[in-house]
Amino acid sequence: MFLVNKNMKQNIYYIGIIIVLLLFISCKHQPNKEKTLQNNNLVTYAKGFSIQEYDNFSLLTIHQPWANAKQNFSYILHKEEIQLPDSLKQYPTIQIPIKEIVCTSTTHLPALEVLDLLGTLKGFAGLNYVSSNKVVELISEGKIKEVGENENLNVETIIDLQPNVIIAFAMDSENKALQTIKNAGIPVIYNGDWTENNPLGKTEWIKLFGLLFDKKKEAFDFFDKVVDDYNATLKLVKNVKRKPTVLSGVMYSDVWYLPEGNSWAAVYFHNAQSDYLWKDTKGTGSLALSFEKVFEKAQDAEFWINPGHYETLNDLEKANPHYKQFSAFKNKKIYSMALTKGVNGGTVFYELGPLRPDVVLKDLIKIFHPELLPNYQPFFYKQLQ
Repeated sequence: MFLVNKNMKQNIYYIGIIIVLLLFISCKHQPNKEKTLQNNNLVTYAKGFSIQEYDNFSLLTIHQPWANAKQNFSYILHKEEIQLPDSLKQYPTIQIPIKEIVCTSTTHLPALEVLDLLGTLKGFAGLNYVSSNKVVELISEGKIKEVGENENLNVETIIDLQPNVIIAFAMDSENKALQTIKNAGIPVIYNGDWTENNPLGKTEWIKLFGLLFDKKKEAFDFFDKVVDDYNATLKLVKNVKRKPTVLSGVMYSDVWYLPEGNSWAAVYFHNAQSDYLWKDTKGTGSLALSFEKVFEKAQDAEFWINPGHYETLNDLEKANPHYKQFSAFKNKKIYSMALTKGVNGGTVFYELGPLRPDVVLKDLIKIFHPELLPNYQPFFYKQLQ
């Protein structure tokens, strides 16, 4: 008969306690798969969406489908039939790569062009606003159908096209046409690129298209190149000593609208090392001021950037003779992106600008600090004559 003495009993007791503690600690620190994945966001600069990558699928969440949105939209993107965790079965699923798409904003088009996916575009809302030569050519060949306007989509045409996904632009949740399209079984993904205030955040939405078409590498490589170019351009002005003063915006009726201090336009002015005169205001939208308030502060501003849709100094003067009183007008230092137009007469900046912040930044640095880019010709911004 084997006898266990008192010391042995005590040792076994302590060993048992240690094993229980180790098991408890191990369980406590065992990574929860879903929590780990939530920390594995593949999006760096954009605030409006996130991508969590699982072994066999990705979780795409749109956090900011429109300004001040209070709801998120999540989707499971997968290549084949998979077994989802119970906690994710509530989300709609989209099998990738998708083959055909409908888009509703011109900012969606450059991503498709960069990724060589224009052939998948079967419908677009507002064909007359397109600037891209390649897209216009496809339209002329009848390969892209008109699907109406954002707030008045042609539901029947979209349902007839049967795209795998519609990429939607929305100002709020009240678009009944999009709800009808959802009910017809066509996934609607809101693209909130326009709500981003970080210029690189706008560009990063290309990752959404890369994910949908299983072109993740191409989309991520393009984005990384833009980021590298943007950061390299920032270094050009790192040691700039003099920052020229800047005025922006223009009058509409009796109100002068100009960017608030945290808006995307103000971010560009800051990064290009200029002194935007309303940089200290809070907010990401527009200020609404009287002419007198603007003139009082900006009559001696060295530069005037983005004077609305006006394309010549004469146009500005006709709109309001008082504009001539600004130093920027007198010295012809007014620059606008409205002069660079596409084949349909639309402003190229609004279509391509969000995807190429590196080019926008170079344009502005060339304007404010021309000696730093002596051989560069601005692409988007032109001087009013």
